[in-house]
Amino acid sequence: MGVYTYIVSVTTGDMFFAHTHDSVYITLIGTNSQSDKKRLDNWGPDFTKGSTHQYKIHCKERLGDILLIRLEKVNRSYRGDDWFCSKLDCDGEKSYFPCYRWVTGKECLELREGTAKKPNEDKLDILKENRQKELDIRRSLFRWTTYKEGILKCVDIQDPCKLPPEITFLFTKSTEFVFTGATALMKLKLLEWQDCTDSWTSMEQIEKFFNVNKTDKSVYVQRKWKEDDFFGYQYLNGTNPIMIKKCKQIPSNFPVTNFMVSGFLDKSSSLQKEMEKGNIFLVDYQLLDDIPANMIHGRTQYISAPLCLLYKDTHNQLKPIAIQLKQTADPENPIFLPNDKEEDWLLAKIFVRSADFNLFELVTHLLRTHLLAEVFCMATLRQLACVHPLYKLLIPHMRYTLQINIMARNTLVNKGGLFDKALSTGGNGMYKVLQKAQESMTYSSLCLPDDIKARGVEDIPCYYYRDDGLKLWAVINSFVQSLLKYYYPNDSDVLEDTELQGWINDIFCEGFLQREESGIPNSFSTVNELSKFLTMVIFTCSVQHSAVNSGQFDFSAWMPNASPTMQCPPPTKKGETTMQDILQSIADVSSTVDSLAAVRLLSTTSSDFVKLGDYPEKRFTEESPQKMIAQFQVDLKKIDNEIVHRNEGQEIGYTYMRPSLMENSVAI
Repeated sequence: MGVYTYIVSVTTGDMFFAHTHDSVYITLIGTNSQSDKKRLDNWGPDFTKGSTHQYKIHCKERLGDILLIRLEKVNRSYRGDDWFCSKLDCDGEKSYFPCYRWVTGKECLELREGTAKKPNEDKLDILKENRQKELDIRRSLFRWTTYKEGILKCVDIQDPCKLPPEITFLFTKSTEFVFTGATALMKLKLLEWQDCTDSWTSMEQIEKFFNVNKTDKSVYVQRKWKEDDFFGYQYLNGTNPIMIKKCKQIPSNFPVTNFMVSGFLDKSSSLQKEMEKGNIFLVDYQLLDDIPANMIHGRTQYISAPLCLLYKDTHNQLKPIAIQLKQTADPENPIFLPNDKEEDWLLAKIFVRSADFNLFELVTHLLRTHLLAEVFCMATLRQLACVHPLYKLLIPHMRYTLQINIMARNTLVNKGGLFDKALSTGGNGMYKVLQKAQESMTYSSLCLPDDIKARGVEDIPCYYYRDDGLKLWAVINSFVQSLLKYYYPNDSDVLEDTELQGWINDIFCEGFLQREESGIPNSFSTVNELSKFLTMVIFTCSVQHSAVNSGQFDFSAWMPNASPTMQCPPPTKKGETTMQDILQSIADVSSTVDSLAAVRLLSTTSSDFVKLGDYPEKRFTEESPQKMIAQFQVDLKKIDNEIVHRNEGQEIGYTYMRPSLMENSVAI
């Protein structure tokens, strides 16, 4: 009987704490037989950070094709030290086994050869059993729970340190300070302000505070915040660019007349004519109507639910021409106009910007990126095996999402958290906003091309969020389509993929709470349906999150531009507002500090940032998908260069959708 030798290369991750001094054992499992369990041990240190070591595995017979590699780690000490294994190669490049997991010693890992396989492509019982065992374990680890009734479900884990090691990765080892230390650091910088619950006494006092914490863009915002054209610009390229829509008919509860606004239109025109030309736009904050206001420092706060009418003038500038601060038309709910007393008009715009900030944080940012990404992540972990092609595609776009969201629930939206301390919608109000937003959220609104068309904003100029977003949607869709063509050549392949069908059903049931009116599918029948949905998922987790998250500090550091709360009710009369009234109305000092701490925290780039299209973990082993990834990266680089070129010479360049500055996932 001969001896057959297999050469196995083992690669340890290139990050802090990846190494181990513990004993690691390996078993090769082939189509014919399996090897004896062997300790991996060469002369000198093994499993050092970033290293690759080769080991000889001697067998009494040929094992056949290597299907699985079993890894076990035995602690040398009481505590042991976890080991991050990146990959294994068996007999050179013939068999590649991706791992990218922490090996803790609490379980043995069975790694599949890296070729992507759908469930019906596994013909051997050993592979079917391995696949089912993996999913059973994941479903027990990642359980759904209801955070608040009427809001999409989340992971049933409250402590990020209790997440399984394959998910915690480096986050809880080295970057938990992002949600704890960063906040404390922010507070230390503002030590003299943090306990002051007084109102601001002057704009000069706010400026003194602002000068401690600013960026080039926030300085620009401070300079321009009172100007009507900049107010309009923010609806296109600020943090909340999904609200504005074309106005074809004035709402009955917003009785703006031609007499009121004709002086702000082209001299030979009228309100009706401008609507017919497509130059009138509306922003409606109806979601904030009847939301209970927060109590901050023992004082009742105020929430407005404004309507704002905007006009695209002959210079292609978008300017507000009428603002109503409540939803019901009433003599004590006046319509404010640009030619009103300066302080009246400014306070009306401040109320609108405050409403926008609250709706942005809770709906545009939290619900429509963070919480959605968590749903996609949970469904992926629960329903798709590691060897599934869509798991390989999606999991890089879900990096850190569970940790970030657990920390957000513990720090930002919890009772006594930063949102509770600073937002007018804090307390019970925020959950009512989320519930109302969930009820109205639709699949089409999450798909940028559909959303742009539905809002009628295809042609409005200088809408860089739209322009950059549509380009990125197109290249993501092209990338997804090429992968699907490779793995799903026919619609029948989609129908027969049981894991895929379980994935979308999980999203429909647990994320969208079985709301058929949302338009979210509960199954897939065609490759085209799948392609669009996957594009939306990747776009939401990367592009959309970057677009709404990255500019928070830039647009909110100058607090009057985005007051997190209002301390006085909306004015009921015109002509009486003073600058002192404005200072008494906007957020007090302490709320400003808490709000600024939150937006600084949320817009901080992580130290281990991975940009869109970068896949440091080689999960796809086949040549064709690797070429598709390379082409995707070329396409993203082209868009990045186009954005840089466009921004040259502009007063304030739009950078939030540059692929090179965009995280691959909801990682902060």
